[in-house]
Amino acid sequence: MTKTILVTGATDGIGLMTAKTLANRGHHVILHGRSVAKLASAASEIGQGISTYRADLSSLQEAYDLAMSIRTDHDCIDVLINNAGVFKIGDPILPNGQDVRFVVNTLAPYALTKALLPIIPKAGRILNLSSAAQAPVDIAALKGQSRLGDMAAYAQSKRAITIWSHELAGRLAEGPVIIAVNPGSLLASKMVKEGFGVAGNDLQIGVDILCRLALDQDFANDSGKYWDNDFGGFSPVNFGDSERVMNAIEELV
Repeated sequence: MTKTILVTGATDGIGLMTAKTLANRGHHVILHGRSVAKLASAASEIGQGISTYRADLSSLQEAYDLAMSIRTDHDCIDVLINNAGVFKIGDPILPNGQDVRFVVNTLAPYALTKALLPIIPKAGRILNLSSAAQAPVDIAALKGQSRLGDMAAYAQSKRAITIWSHELAGRLAEGPVIIAVNPGSLLASKMVKEGFGVAGNDLQIGVDILCRLALDQDFANDSGKYWDNDFGGFSPVNFGDSERVMNAIEELV
């Protein structure tokens, strides 16, 4: 069955490869990116059956506006893949004082997801890109009240998206399925090359698991779980700090 699938951060790296794979399988893919030119290039590379939307997810308002534009044009989103993310950037502090890693990696996906829920069916899927790099969340840093280094901000933002994936799944017991996923450590993305200075592992490793989690019936009952592709399966997570992190996320969004 043909599905409508939204992939954020889909103009390069694992997002583009995943979008291309899904489109080649006959699905209608919606591409999100920050650059009109890069979106046009990605759409041209993939071919027909593509819709494109531009938004800067360092702005929660733009994340919300993106959702509203998609809802205007589409009656249903079967799969949402929250892939857009940022690690190292010249100036990570936004004009409002917040760290762009928390906004793009944690808060914008939450705002986008919540705004799109009315058109995501209970049988749908939401995949949130997490990471093997996770660290306890400093609530002051999440709120923009203290500063962190690149790795600490990134790891905490990925811990936070893993937490809200689990918590929102619990609130939506009838669906859609929400899964946080580490697609594989140090894959050959632009983020890895710029952030770690290494070529990275084959992106197809991550693409394959994202497509499986998005479409395979095997995962229809795995909402709220965390898939760690470094180990090839679901991994237990200690969600002991979930309440305070969720309260902060909802306050900010």
